[in-house]
Amino acid sequence: MSVAKLAEKIGQELGVSAWVSIEQDRIDRFADATDDHQWIHVDRERAAAGPFGATIAHGFLTLSLLAPTAYQVLADVFTGATAFNYGLDKVRFIAPVRVGSRVRNRIRLLAAEAKDGGRWLVTTENTFEIEGGDKPALIAISLVMILPG
Repeated sequence: MSVAKLAEKIGQELGVSAWVSIEQDRIDRFADATDDHQWIHVDRERAAAGPFGATIAHGFLTLSLLAPTAYQVLADVFTGATAFNYGLDKVRFIAPVRVGSRVRNRIRLLAAEAKDGGRWLVTTENTFEIEGGDKPALIAISLVMILPG
């Protein structure tokens, strides 16, 4: 699908990514990569007695899944083009993601603006659902710049 065709879907859901498992190994590797070893993420014993009853993923770990999960949904739009993260307008961390949970990204198109040189600025609302949860983990407004192929 071309970006121009995508622009016809403003306000509509574009799709939902596959589920992503949030296991302790992923949390630990993220903690190592970011030097964020707060006990609620990595200390299993202390976290079990804490407010969430288990370790939880870093909010930024869940946010870091935005690009790969969005690509799953929008791969046909990006075919033959170069797409890169342009920024985030708003991010809200709503519910903790407990270890062993699965999350997925539900994407809705907010805008697709034609820019000079054949570029497009695509704005999406990304809602990370927690399997079996009544609240999402996070909601983020993401901007992606798409350059012609």
